[in-house]
Amino acid sequence: MSAPEGRSRRPVPPVVLALRRLPNPRLTGIGAGLFAAATMFVLACLDLLVLDGSSVVFGVLFLPVCALTALWVRPADLVTAPIIVPIAFAVGVIPIAGGTGGFGGQTMAVVTALAVHAGWLYGGTLIAGLIATVRKVRLMRQRQRRMLLAAQTARPSQSPRRPRR
Repeated sequence: MSAPEGRSRRPVPPVVLALRRLPNPRLTGIGAGLFAAATMFVLACLDLLVLDGSSVVFGVLFLPVCALTALWVRPADLVTAPIIVPIAFAVGVIPIAGGTGGFGGQTMAVVTALAVHAGWLYGGTLIAGLIATVRKVRLMRQRQRRMLLAAQTARPSQSPRRPRR
């Protein structure tokens, strides 16, 4: 395939080539929620084992999980991405919350951890929301371009008839 006349092909940066080789799954809303929640839970357990439950590490790891969730959710379920990630954060914070004293103590520790680390929670939700919004706008533009192209290339099958009197 040759480049159009008057234009030269720009070389593709190596970073873009590397990103194109990454997996590109299309998860349903439930699948994306399970992916995010399971990933955050596993990361929290690893954080607890290796770094004794560092909340900063957990928060930093939460941001790419949010981005991947918003990138991998299928187009029909884009609206679920910003809803899924706070739930995944809450599931992931359970192991590192550090509550004692039974169910009540653990619940209070999780609620406290959610309140204390709200910045990470809002940041990840913002990332997922922005990515989902950009993807939705791009899909809408592609659909609009296809419709305009179809309208331009469509040929009228017959000339319009005059109504009979």
